[in-house]
Amino acid sequence: MSFGGIFDIDRKEKRLQELETASQNPEVWNRPEEMQKINKEKALVEKSVHDYNNIVTRLGDAEVLMEMSVEEGDEESFLDLKTELAGLDSLIEQLEVKSLLSEPLDGNSTYLSINSGAGGTEACDWASILLRMFTRYAERMGFKHQVLSMTEGDGAGIKSCTLLVEGPFAYGFLKSENGVHRLVRISPFDSNARRHTSFASVSLLPEIDDEIEIEIRSEDLRIDTYRASGAGGQHINRTDSAVRITHLPTNTVVQCQSERSQHANRDRCMKMLKAALYEMEEKKRQEEKEKMAGAKMANEWGSQIRSYVLHPYQMVKDHRTSVEVGKPSDVLDGELQVFIDAYLKWKTLEEKEQDV
Repeated sequence: MSFGGIFDIDRKEKRLQELETASQNPEVWNRPEEMQKINKEKALVEKSVHDYNNIVTRLGDAEVLMEMSVEEGDEESFLDLKTELAGLDSLIEQLEVKSLLSEPLDGNSTYLSINSGAGGTEACDWASILLRMFTRYAERMGFKHQVLSMTEGDGAGIKSCTLLVEGPFAYGFLKSENGVHRLVRISPFDSNARRHTSFASVSLLPEIDDEIEIEIRSEDLRIDTYRASGAGGQHINRTDSAVRITHLPTNTVVQCQSERSQHANRDRCMKMLKAALYEMEEKKRQEEKEKMAGAKMANEWGSQIRSYVLHPYQMVKDHRTSVEVGKPSDVLDGELQVFIDAYLKWKTLEEKEQDV
């Protein structure tokens, strides 16, 4: 069995050799930032090559098991073979999806922000449900996650929240969640048990490496400090250690209250601002590309990407890929990969059609 069409192993192995050679260059040892970048990419490529070779090895073992099962007519061996092939099919599917993560920043960690829509307590509660969903997904994937800032709702839930999700391909996977998420349910806050619709916006920004140059002038910044409170800030709420930075030319606002000192929070804010400005420039380039190709633009931030219906029926539907799951409780517990995989395939196909 061959799956080289979805994973260019020769290119990966060649790149790994290049990175190993670069990491052994004594001149690079005195440039920590460059060495860090090389080691980061090397770890990602090594993991990809290891996953590929693991599948090849297991396919060989499965072939031997199949021959033994046929020769001996052993029903138990056939059942073992069926289980092994099902597991291999899942691994190959995962490798195929990872091969779609080809954008320069897909392998990076990501900032994930949630903002409740109109609707008061109901919308704030929905935002908190989304926060739990994404943290559960991060845990399933082995990603670290940290709350950088949070504003709690007046009655329940949260008005807004920003997470840092750290791990290989965290941004590549989670970028599919960028947009408006819609919930339909019987409100637990309505004494008349009426059905309510709530909205929350989710936005993703890749964490940017320090070597990427983004010009930020000090005169373009307004820096405010305030007393941290709520989740992520309990240990520092006696001083004005929380920081909010506004980039005046673009009206971009970032804030952090998770660190113990004002200086550390400011450093984190500057990294977030750098990521936001980089993403804005990339979006401009993409819009120009689509405009030249005659593509119809879509406002992702204002577009509803997924509906979570808990009443009158149980269904989660992604409106871009039409993927549906009939058990919302599993999705809200972090089982998002089916939507993420479908999005990456859909996005790749859409980009190919634009290039034609």
